[in-house]
Amino acid sequence: MKKYSLPKPTKLCSTATIDRLFSGRRGGEETHSALAYPLRVVWAPALFRKDNHRGLKFVISVPKKRLRHAVDRVTMRRRIRECYRLGRRDHMEGCPDADVVFIYVADKLIDTKRIKTSMERLLTKITGITAKDTDITEKE
Repeated sequence: MKKYSLPKPTKLCSTATIDRLFSGRRGGEETHSALAYPLRVVWAPALFRKDNHRGLKFVISVPKKRLRHAVDRVTMRRRIRECYRLGRRDHMEGCPDADVVFIYVADKLIDTKRIKTSMERLLTKITGITAKDTDITEKE
């Protein structure tokens, strides 16, 4: 049961890092993004971290523009977090440090099954591209 936990150090809390992810540039590095409806993901390699956490750190964004009611936003945030919690172990083996933002792009509530398939596609994409980025930097 412990392997499916989602401890506090896995959550991205730094406002400066989140701002850099949303702006599209991180200290000279480009951010990557992908879309698998109803989720969009933006990620970049972690530049430096004060804590010793290895792997991905994430944050979930459900815009008020898309879902007007707070109850709906909280519901979608919980569904996305649960799909990430259950799916991350399958895709994150050997994944380098990265900061990730999951952005909800649909304008209505979506069922968990659809979010789960979307999350799996995005996690596969993240691990594939970050692994390629680290291979390139190691060769140089």
